[in-house]
Amino acid sequence: MATARFPGKSADVAASNWSASPGRPMCVNGTPWILYLLEECVDNVWEYCSVVIGLISMFCFLLSTLPQVYEAYRNGKVEEAMSFGFLFFLFSGDLTSFAGCYLTSQLPIQVVTVVFYIFTDLILISQFLYYKIKNSSSRKSPVLKWLCFMWCGSATLVLLALPKLIVDNSASLDTKSTSKSVEITGYVCGYLASVFYLSSRFPQLYKNFQRQSTEGTSYMLFALAMMGNGTYGVSVIVVLPALKGSKQTFIIKHLAWLIGSLGVLILDFFVTAQFVVYRKNSSAKGSKLLSVPEVEPLLCEEVELSLL
Repeated sequence: MATARFPGKSADVAASNWSASPGRPMCVNGTPWILYLLEECVDNVWEYCSVVIGLISMFCFLLSTLPQVYEAYRNGKVEEAMSFGFLFFLFSGDLTSFAGCYLTSQLPIQVVTVVFYIFTDLILISQFLYYKIKNSSSRKSPVLKWLCFMWCGSATLVLLALPKLIVDNSASLDTKSTSKSVEITGYVCGYLASVFYLSSRFPQLYKNFQRQSTEGTSYMLFALAMMGNGTYGVSVIVVLPALKGSKQTFIIKHLAWLIGSLGVLILDFFVTAQFVVYRKNSSAKGSKLLSVPEVEPLLCEEVELSLL
């Protein structure tokens, strides 16, 4: 599989469930909805659980960036809260995953999913640049707002048309002649995406530490990412009892994506700790301000009594 944010399907498991027939292969005892949606033949409980958990992982990732988009719109100071390095590496990871999906002729649902990730990344980057320019300038410019709307509109149209073009082109590729190079490309893309995803957390960790605050960032972004990465790791491990081939080979094939998912999961625990610590600090500061005694009214009463 070419993307660390989507559950991969194992050829070792799936191959044994397909029976050759003239024209199109037939799935003997597979689950119909999985066969229709993912074109994967699943005929035992381990594979079924793996696919369901993998889809939960994908759903978590699909929703993860939306809370941050709303928080940036509500707060209006996203350039102070978010690290551009975080956004850049996240976008680079998704772009690498997209390249892997295209080059390895992945399923249409995987292509559409990665395109959606790139779309939400572009929204976050656009918001970051928009508010950075807006808040740094002394006067409001309506041109900036129109440019932002035009950019988001054109990007939306391109990304809506892109999956169909990619799927149509992928169908015409000769996969037999490029199978070896495609496999190597898939591994390279997997490790590159893992490096980008792991690198994305360090700039944000430093940014939070530098500010001693997490205000302006949505914790749901990281909470849903943690759920997505955790369930992805579980979806890969759960399928191990159903394997007909070597379990060691299976783990090696998925190692790049496991490193990326579980590594980011560990780093997100540090981000969670920052949210807890810095919000406690901010609430403690707020309670200190509220506990300051009101001196002025008492002084006024003393002055009135002395006059009497």
